[in-house]
Amino acid sequence: MAKVLPSAPTPGGGRLTRGRRVSTTLAEINVIPLVDVMLVLLIIFMVAAPMLQRGVELNLPVASRSQEIASDRIFVSVPLSFREDRRVFIGQDPVRVDVLTERMRQMMLNRSDRQVFLRGDGGIELQELLDVMDRLKAAGVDKVGIINKLPGEQ
Repeated sequence: MAKVLPSAPTPGGGRLTRGRRVSTTLAEINVIPLVDVMLVLLIIFMVAAPMLQRGVELNLPVASRSQEIASDRIFVSVPLSFREDRRVFIGQDPVRVDVLTERMRQMMLNRSDRQVFLRGDGGIELQELLDVMDRLKAAGVDKVGIINKLPGEQ
């Protein structure tokens, strides 16, 4: 909003006075630079977000006759690093194999289907996979399915 100020009298009192002087005050926030900065930050986060997502790297074994799984299931992944650190992954959460039985027992309390899908890296020995499977059975899991990939899948 413009502010109206009375004009100062001119020396000599001539007719060259303009009347009132109008001056503006800067009371609004300049939104254009704010929008520009926010759009640049949005683009930076959109580019950086996919780079931050990490998963468990598994090289699944290949089977020619297998079916797709299309429902909300519990997946337990056994990566190749299992031999050194004795960690498995329930979904994306790393869990030590010592506490796997108790963690699975807690997850199975309120579930009607006590089914877990086990994904093991192709380089894992069968004995290590069976050790994890025994711990799952001890936790109250009824069915343990082993996941593989179809030929030609990446």
